[in-house]
Amino acid sequence: MSNDTILETQGLGKDFRGFSAVSDVNLKVARGSIHALIGPNGAGKTTVFNLLTKFLPPTHGRVIYDGEDITSLKPADVALKGLIRSFQISAVFPNMSALDNVRVALMRTVGGAHRFWTSDKALDAYTDRAMALLGDVGLTDFAEVLAGELAYGRKRALEIATTLALEPKLMLLDEPTQGMGIEDVERVTSLIKRVAVGRTILMVEHNLKVVSTLADKITVLARGQVLSEGDYATVSNDPRVMEAYMGVSADEQAMEGAHA
Repeated sequence: MSNDTILETQGLGKDFRGFSAVSDVNLKVARGSIHALIGPNGAGKTTVFNLLTKFLPPTHGRVIYDGEDITSLKPADVALKGLIRSFQISAVFPNMSALDNVRVALMRTVGGAHRFWTSDKALDAYTDRAMALLGDVGLTDFAEVLAGELAYGRKRALEIATTLALEPKLMLLDEPTQGMGIEDVERVTSLIKRVAVGRTILMVEHNLKVVSTLADKITVLARGQVLSEGDYATVSNDPRVMEAYMGVSADEQAMEGAHA
């Protein structure tokens, strides 16, 4: 594993009662890049994320993170090493303000994850840093708003702020624009681009416009295996990718082109 690679999988696979959900996935994520993992429904994208973050143990293969074999580690241990994941469903505390959500996340960096009874005075020690993080994601004006009252796109922005509070070396974003309207998609896309500076991001994303805008490298999964890999131009012109997404074979594409 080179110093330029922060995450690598070697022959990664997961079987469920004889069914191979993921098979022989060899992935390399370059340090400081945005790497997208895409594919049709059922391609195995979320299973790969679960394997990387240790929510599932692999049946085969290894996961190397920042030069260390983390295959047998537990999720909490992986998170402590700076591999931090956000989930498809926004994971914030709805009855706490945006500011308090970030302050609680900051407490985790000093071992205070479960001290929800901490006094306001003690929490004040995290306020400046929390406000800076809210500023990074465009939520300064919403600091005192309850998370549950934020618009969906802003909830996702808040989740990214709480993820940043954990000082990730590698952020795993799971469908960050899922269920959003055009305006929120554009806002979150811009946000990801902004917070990616100096960081590494691996994202599962279904919106190909978002992927084309953000990703330095794209890995396409189909039926649990790597189908294609490269920049957006490379994978979007791969006939196997068109077949996987649209059910149109390379021969059918050629015929359609001939009749066009």
